[in-house]
Amino acid sequence: MVKSTLLFLLFISTHLVARTNTSRPDSLNTTRDLKFKPAAVVLPSALITFGIVGMESHFIKNMNSEVREELTEHIDERLTVDDFSQYAPFVSVYALNFAGVKGKNNFRDRTTILATAYLLMGTSVNILKSSTNNLRPDESSRNSFPSGHTATAFMGAEFLYQEYKDVSLWYGIAGYTIAAGTGFFRMYNNRHWLTDIATGAGIGIFSTKIAYWVHPFIRKTLFKSNDNSAGTIVPYYNGEQMGIGMAFTF
Repeated sequence: MVKSTLLFLLFISTHLVARTNTSRPDSLNTTRDLKFKPAAVVLPSALITFGIVGMESHFIKNMNSEVREELTEHIDERLTVDDFSQYAPFVSVYALNFAGVKGKNNFRDRTTILATAYLLMGTSVNILKSSTNNLRPDESSRNSFPSGHTATAFMGAEFLYQEYKDVSLWYGIAGYTIAAGTGFFRMYNNRHWLTDIATGAGIGIFSTKIAYWVHPFIRKTLFKSNDNSAGTIVPYYNGEQMGIGMAFTF
C-alpha cells in the first residue's frame, strides 16, 4: 500500500508536467496570460472529489486506514522536512529569477499571481478545516481535512511549472516531486490521511490555475499601464510558526 501511495503521488507530478510541448522555444512565450481550458480542471477536480467522497465512503476510509497502518509500522522517528519543503517550490521561482533565470512574468505580475493563489488556497483550506472537523490520524486535533502543507506545496509547484514550463520541463518536474514528497511526509508523520493529501493537492493546483486565469483582469484593474515595480518576498520562521512576507511597490 505504501508503494501504491508513492506511485499515486508521483503520478500526479508526472501527469501535470507531461502535458506541455517538449520543444523548447528560442525565447520565453510572449503571450503571458494563461487561457482557460476545461481539460486543465480535470485532475485537480478529481483529487478534490476523491477526498470529499472519502469522508463518507467506507472503501476509501479503509484505504486511509491501510495506508496509515503501513506507514506507522515503519516509522522510527518523525521527520519535519515537510514543514519547510511546502515552501520550496514557490520560493524557487524567486531564487531562479535572482540567479538570472528569467521566468514568464516580471516580479510584480508573478507576485500578484502568487498572492492571489495563496489567498484562494488559504481561504479554501481554512473553511474546509473548520467545517469538516475531521480527526487527525494522531488524534491531536480535528482539523485534518484537507492538508494545508500539501495545498501550499502543490500551489507552489503549479506556480513554478507555469513560470518555467517554456524554459525547461525539469523545473516543473522538480517542483511537483517536492510537492508529492511533502504530501507523503504529512502521512509518514501521522498528521494526515490520504484523502487529506489528495484534496490539498487539488486545491493547491486549482488555486494557482485560477490565479493565472484572473490575473489579466487584476492587472488591468490595479496596475493599468504602469510597469515600474520592485519588491521582495521572504519566508519567515519564529520557532513556532512559519509563513511568508511579501512587499512590492508600483
